[in-house]
Amino acid sequence: MRYTALLFALLAMPALSEPEAVNTRQFEFTYEVLGESFPGTEAVDIYLPLPAEHADQVILKQSIDSSIPGKTGIEARYRNGYFHIRRPANINGPVAATLSWTVSRNTVTSGHGTLTAEERELFLAPNALVPVGHEILQPILEEVRAQRNDDSPAATARAIYDWVVDNVEYKKVGAGWGNGDTFWACSARYGNCTDFHALFVSLARSEGIPARFEIGFPIPQDRPEGDIGGYHCWVQFYLPDRGWVPIDASEAAKHPENRELFYGTHPADRIHFSTGRDLVLSKAGETQPLNYFVYPYIEVGGKPWRMDLKTRFSYRELPAALASIH
Repeated sequence: MRYTALLFALLAMPALSEPEAVNTRQFEFTYEVLGESFPGTEAVDIYLPLPAEHADQVILKQSIDSSIPGKTGIEARYRNGYFHIRRPANINGPVAATLSWTVSRNTVTSGHGTLTAEERELFLAPNALVPVGHEILQPILEEVRAQRNDDSPAATARAIYDWVVDNVEYKKVGAGWGNGDTFWACSARYGNCTDFHALFVSLARSEGIPARFEIGFPIPQDRPEGDIGGYHCWVQFYLPDRGWVPIDASEAAKHPENRELFYGTHPADRIHFSTGRDLVLSKAGETQPLNYFVYPYIEVGGKPWRMDLKTRFSYRELPAALASIH
């Protein structure tokens, strides 16, 4: 069975080789579930994330092929989109799906967007692994306050960014990293992008600075196509006089020569799928919210199913000649 959706909008400028020089790129991104069998006696629900749509990321075309019909939906708290596949009970056979999008992605810089009262409350609140105002943060906050130029939100946010980049190491060894766990980051002082940005968000929110977690996939600029090994995540925080300000502390730690670039800029080297933590996609998810949403979420018999589906993620750069500006 096939579910196909097409959506056309604006288009793109040519992609350049240097990250800081690219303004807009156009590429095709493919998200595949390669086929997985489940117990035949119970219903299976699979939720796949859909890429975000906003001023800096336009979906020009969408195509979804699924071995079982599905439907799109929107998660309530952060308004993230998803594609929901439901395989009824007592039906055998693997579930497979291929989702593909043509994307126009901009370089993201400061000054975009406003903040509603509802968003302010949402992006100042704690999450399960992202505490706000917790005692474990106090020694770090004291160092941040001592290092900042003044007590303004802008100076405080910059001091938090610098502290995280200087004091957390990007590495993936042992167990415990990769959960976006502020407690882990405070004690272990290493992790991947989720841990870097959980800590940044905790510190920023503790200082009254709204901050939002975003996750998707990297889209390399140094090769025209290929597979992508896994996700990447980043943060935006809000300043009244600048709007939403993008930062990427983990990339700054990995590439210190680009430390200034990653404070106030997200290069067009990524695709944004979802925003936020502790996501609820279904009734069952209310008791076990999803930590973050970039890989498939599965329920079997109405209960969360802890299993990694076989997936493949890939991209292909599209030439500027294919784009048309309207």
